[in-house]
Amino acid sequence: MISEEAYQTAAELIDLAKLKKGDLFVVGCSTSEVAGKRIGKYSSPELGKAVFDGIYRATEEAGIWLAAQCCEHLNRALILPEEAACQYGYEMVNVMPQPKAGGSFATAAWNTFAHPTAVEHIRAHAGIDIGDTLIGMHLRDVAVPVRLSKSHSMIGEAHVVCARTRPKFIGGIRAIYDETRL
Repeated sequence: MISEEAYQTAAELIDLAKLKKGDLFVVGCSTSEVAGKRIGKYSSPELGKAVFDGIYRATEEAGIWLAAQCCEHLNRALILPEEAACQYGYEMVNVMPQPKAGGSFATAAWNTFAHPTAVEHIRAHAGIDIGDTLIGMHLRDVAVPVRLSKSHSMIGEAHVVCARTRPKFIGGIRAIYDETRL
């Protein structure tokens, strides 16, 4: 059930955000919140894997890169496939997440990706914040809230907030903008 909720939420955001193959998709997930507990107090590897599996299925189907945000014990570093880090030119750092030092969701990412790596910063095209984990620092400059259907506003007991990004508007009153990039 949790895995399917996560899949449906990610699939809807990917569609609404009009993500393209190769884009970056960041997810922060508190399994404590998914379980209905206070953030940081009930890390669950089983829930982390279930949520990760659902979201990973959606990102794989879309051909986009998934980045899993770690908890504050690893300074919100991110776990992503090494190929994605190389494609975007991100500097890799040496750390391996664990359920209570990085989080269960990031640990599931580390254990699933063929060649996982950690980086400190990314500039994702869209993302999901599951349980108020604060992913904003890992989005591109202009983040736009995305309202999903009511059935995708929660995963388990956790509040879900989604965002996409768009290019900055530049110019003055005479500027004309490409409507497809809004």
